Amino acid sequence: MTAARAGEGLGPGGAREVGVGPHPRPWPADPRLDPELLEHGDRRNVEDRFRYWRREAIVAELDTARHGLHVAIENLEHDANIGSVVRTANAFAVGAFHIVGRRRWNRRGAMVTDRYQHEIHHPDAKHLIDWARDHERPIVAIDLVEGALPIERTPLPANALLVVGQEGPGVSAEILAAADLVVGITQFGSTRSINVAAAAAIAMHSWILQHAQIPEGPLR
Repeated sequence: MTAARAGEGLGPGGAREVGVGPHPRPWPADPRLDPELLEHGDRRNVEDRFRYWRREAIVAELDTARHGLHVAIENLEHDANIGSVVRTANAFAVGAFHIVGRRRWNRRGAMVTDRYQHEIHHPDAKHLIDWARDHERPIVAIDLVEGALPIERTPLPANALLVVGQEGPGVSAEILAAADLVVGITQFGSTRSINVAAAAAIAMHSWILQHAQIPEGPLR
């Protein structure tokens, strides 16, 4: 596809500008493309291969290659980390993310990546646990509690439902009790824990290393 400069360029005053400008005419005859974006440019936080695509077309394309992994985040205290977890879930093409507790959550950290993901809400821990059992998904809790296995040496189920808790209290006692597997991230410094968004990213990447097809050669 011919387009104005893709990726990152310099805007007015030398400021860095993400995306592409208006598409030169004639426009490609492709039903995936959005006329508004073709007309005015595409500055969204998406890969260059998705420039000018309709949101629904991007979701449909991602659905053809999503991983079997799901990730759940407990939202009991309106945690600001949820957006960052969702953004990472999008980067790793996680099948769906689950919100447990409050339906509303701070989407700012997601950088609108939640628009391209499937979101499942559970009013409480029991609802999540029942859903996991009904869908035959092993619950893998991520927390540094007594008996937690080092994630670095632990095989993770291909259809795992990874669960992270709130910043501070961690995964709720009800989910820990129901978990098929409890793993922790090995630490070597003085801090007693790491940020929940960072922990979720490490856990998802650990699953990726075990189950995803990693490309050979440079990523760019």
